[in-house]
Amino acid sequence: MQQLFSIIAGPQFQTDGRCLFRVWAPQQQHITLQLVSPEERVIPMTLKTDGYFEAVLEDCSPLTRYYYQLDSGNWYPDPGSHFQPEGVHGPSAPINHDTFVWSDDTWEPPPINELVIYELHIGTFTELGTFDAVIPRLDDLLDIGVNAIEVMPVAQFPGARNWGYDGVFPYAVQHSYGGPEGLKRLVDACHRKGIAVILDVVYNHLGPEGNYLGHFAPYFTKAYQTPWGEALNFDGPWSDGVRDFFAGNALHWFHHYHIDGLRLDAIHAILDNGAVHVLHYINEHADQYTQQTGKPVYMIAESDLNAPRVIQNFKTGGYGFDAQWLDDFHHALFVLLYPEGKQRYEDFGSLEQLAKAYTEGFVHSGEYVKARKRKYGASSAGIPGFKFIVFNQNHDQIGNHKNGERLATLVPDNHLRIAAAALLLSPYIPMLFMGEEYGEERPFLYFTSHTDPQLVAQVREGRKQEFEHFLGDEDPPDPQAEPTFLSCILDWPKRNQGRHRQLLTWYKALTALRRSHAALRNFNKLDTQIHIIGTGAWALWRKDESGLSQLLALFNLSDQNLPYTLPQNTRWTCLLNSTAADIAHTAAVSPSALAIPPVSVLVFTSTA
Repeated sequence: MQQLFSIIAGPQFQTDGRCLFRVWAPQQQHITLQLVSPEERVIPMTLKTDGYFEAVLEDCSPLTRYYYQLDSGNWYPDPGSHFQPEGVHGPSAPINHDTFVWSDDTWEPPPINELVIYELHIGTFTELGTFDAVIPRLDDLLDIGVNAIEVMPVAQFPGARNWGYDGVFPYAVQHSYGGPEGLKRLVDACHRKGIAVILDVVYNHLGPEGNYLGHFAPYFTKAYQTPWGEALNFDGPWSDGVRDFFAGNALHWFHHYHIDGLRLDAIHAILDNGAVHVLHYINEHADQYTQQTGKPVYMIAESDLNAPRVIQNFKTGGYGFDAQWLDDFHHALFVLLYPEGKQRYEDFGSLEQLAKAYTEGFVHSGEYVKARKRKYGASSAGIPGFKFIVFNQNHDQIGNHKNGERLATLVPDNHLRIAAAALLLSPYIPMLFMGEEYGEERPFLYFTSHTDPQLVAQVREGRKQEFEHFLGDEDPPDPQAEPTFLSCILDWPKRNQGRHRQLLTWYKALTALRRSHAALRNFNKLDTQIHIIGTGAWALWRKDESGLSQLLALFNLSDQNLPYTLPQNTRWTCLLNSTAADIAHTAAVSPSALAIPPVSVLVFTSTA
């Protein structure tokens, strides 16, 4: 394993108790290790190959704190720091990862096609906002049918409140969440419960505050621009060290934290014109990890490209991701559920588009798209459904709504049940956003806790400009204000109250059906059909690989009863009825006497 992990950044404890400090700084002449605690010491570092400086500390302890001094004479935290106990501007701390006692030696994550994912934000998932506070809630997630959590980014960011996409130390775990030990305890607890852990990582940019990497090496390039800041240098001079830094980061999470998979944020903003794209490079390292350890990992992309190459393998010129988010499914369904959503998703709104999302994947696959003012996308027809992750809500789709409104505050409960069924009966991997399962009404707003007044003003102005079209002269909620953050913390008691409990029961019934019905375990999209049966109404047909077991879901978004005749010569059983007091009842039905109630979904099964 030594060769595989040699590129990982940050201090590395040796088997003899010593600690190796290693930092990449190819344009520096001299670097010194500045120890500031428990005593002040200066240790010159030795330049090794490829621009790496090294020093060995004989007596390193958990109390050790350090900086690096560069040729300029300035001190900076370690770019590869594993822990920043005093925040982004404070000293770095070494972590001996071998001291944590894991209990997951026999753990194996579920196959990707069996996942039901639950996205959560550590800071707002509970009142305490820590890794440890998540653990008592894991049984609630298991009760829904969740077997994987996707944790929004935990790389060290400025302050204590942030979505996580402003991280500036990719290897360090946010101190206010509980640091490295807290994350390990959470992962270990998840594995004991049978829950996989997917971590959201950001390899397309770093945040602005506390971003010291550029002082050490050419981590950034002016050749490209991103919407969030300087682009990372993945293909210019000195880019080898940058590529290794981020490929090593993926292995860091797998090896030291037993993370089961990564979701890479906005890969369309990871720009690389080299012969081997950095995404290919990172996924190759993930494959090598699996080959050398025998531990499978999931590599998931968020991509705005609508390009099949993201999830195609290396041999066909792909990037090699196991799956990617399918935004088109969300957009197509959202505008049908909430027609005002067309203001944001102007190129969506027809049932035909939802049908295409179900049967092909990408809705925009080469057509002219008004929002982009060009033809966009390529076809994903024929790509297995387990290569796509679908959702009705996620942090972006809620948080970038004008007031952070969740679907539960935009549409009535009967629409929420339709949305849940449309998602969980799809031929894709479903993902829920925290609180969705019981109709959480508290918002999920954008929030920060920067310390730079100028940056705070820029963030406020940027949010105002983003929503100017929707809010007019009204200001959006202040991202920097603590009440903005506090308003987003989940209201856990609601899940057991009234209509919230009823919606939770509906989600449980759907996830149970997803696991038990053979047709819902078939990810061949050729065995999925959509028939439009009226205005705002459609039939979703699923069948298993043998064709012997069928599932039919009838959706009606209209306010009228809709007659429907089931196919003759087949015995049909109603499994779920979103309007019934007992939503999960089993009853044989007559093909000639069926009406789909207004704003409802009925689910039937038949076997040959």
